[in-house]
Amino acid sequence: MEFVVDGKTMKQLDDYTVNEIGIPSLVLMERAALAFTNVLLEKIVYVDSIIVLTGPGNNGADGVAIARLLKLKGYQVEVYIMGETKQFSMQLKEQISIATKLGVNFINNAKISEYTVVIDAIFGIGLSRPICGKIANVVECVNRCDNQVFSVDIPSGIHSGCGKVMEHAIHADYTVTFGYQKMGMLMYPGCQYAGQVIIADIGFPTLEFANVIPSGFVYQKEDLKLLPVRPSDSNKGDFGKVMVIAGSKNMSGACYMSAKAAYRIGAGLVKILTVEENRTILQTMLPEAIISTYHGETIEKEIDQIRKEMKWASTIVFGPGVGVSDSSRTLLSLVLQESHVPTIIDADGLNLLSEMGSIEEIPLNEHIILTPHLKEMSRLLHVDVNEVKEKVIEIAKQISKEKNYTLVLKDARTLVAGKNNLYINTSGNDGMSTGGSGDVLTGVIAGLLAQGMENYQAACLGTFIHGMSGDVAAYKNGRYFLMATDIIDHLRDVLLV
Repeated sequence: MEFVVDGKTMKQLDDYTVNEIGIPSLVLMERAALAFTNVLLEKIVYVDSIIVLTGPGNNGADGVAIARLLKLKGYQVEVYIMGETKQFSMQLKEQISIATKLGVNFINNAKISEYTVVIDAIFGIGLSRPICGKIANVVECVNRCDNQVFSVDIPSGIHSGCGKVMEHAIHADYTVTFGYQKMGMLMYPGCQYAGQVIIADIGFPTLEFANVIPSGFVYQKEDLKLLPVRPSDSNKGDFGKVMVIAGSKNMSGACYMSAKAAYRIGAGLVKILTVEENRTILQTMLPEAIISTYHGETIEKEIDQIRKEMKWASTIVFGPGVGVSDSSRTLLSLVLQESHVPTIIDADGLNLLSEMGSIEEIPLNEHIILTPHLKEMSRLLHVDVNEVKEKVIEIAKQISKEKNYTLVLKDARTLVAGKNNLYINTSGNDGMSTGGSGDVLTGVIAGLLAQGMENYQAACLGTFIHGMSGDVAAYKNGRYFLMATDIIDHLRDVLLV
């Protein structure tokens, strides 16, 4: 697990390091410049001349320090500072003084195409306003030219907290960031501008030591060690019972994929509760599953039996392919009232839930996990989908702080919010943008829950594994070829650990 920060959090850590620990800011800056220079010298393909583009703040000061180190190593380097002298930070002024004494060349204009390497140190993680005017023109010039581009800490123009492009932004080949990964370089579109990100340790204390709360966290492959332990002397009853309440007439695929994914991730038993019309096809496609059915037209007469079925389960899934009908509304009410085990509400279940009002007003207990994509989330909040997309991190963080349930907000970067934590998923690919992918995710999370994982951790790890399996499928078969069932099939490649 690796922690992620935004600009505000990183500033808290920086202030603590300087003011409480006592490491001077110029020492941190020198370490940053050395770390950046070492990476640059490893990665440059060809170097004839280097230009360092700087702004008036401390990111610009980093850039001047880097130029000085490159000059001392014999490289032809020039520094182009953009901004009024009166705007220069104290550290930038100090770095200019040092660099000038060592013969670094400062220029007032530049033809970017004449340089083989561009170092972007214009704006750092504190940028909060759009880039415009002369600096915008320089940024776009860099993006048009065929230079090798290295950004200092974050590509100029990317918001460190959400990844938004502040009107204009540098497209970097490499970004050397200091201390911790920045949220804005994980989220879209910021991650598309950062190139290869290298995290450099320059001597900050840990966030925990500094009593600074991280903005979020990501999983790495080694975190698969969090998978539930499977004792050698176990039996199917030890790995939980998943009940998938899903499907409707002519809609058997969603419940099949959720149920199969739950089995493939290790659940002991899976029961599918669906309409009678689905019995034969599901018994044929997934003979391992227990099949229980109801008749939609007479569901009120079958409530007691369904209630008994629910008591069998240690984990419940509700919604995939269940449709939006009176019978499915009755089932959702029953699930919300009667379920006291981890319960995932997905797909049509979310649409039915949105009929009950805004999600902010509906009381949901800590057993509930919601798995909406952005459009479903917009229905749950009763706002436009563009507003959700614009404020996705803000929405997730608010829910993690104020609500008891777990939210899996699905997008190119799926966010898992709950227990005052925010997980940012970095696995997965665009080939997974296909029908049934979400049903598989629901099954994977349900299977982990059934094996005893806590709700929030199961949601995070399940999302990570789901994406990893999709990555294997895309690697072996191609992103255009990928289907949801391929994700299930390639779980074996991820779980062979």
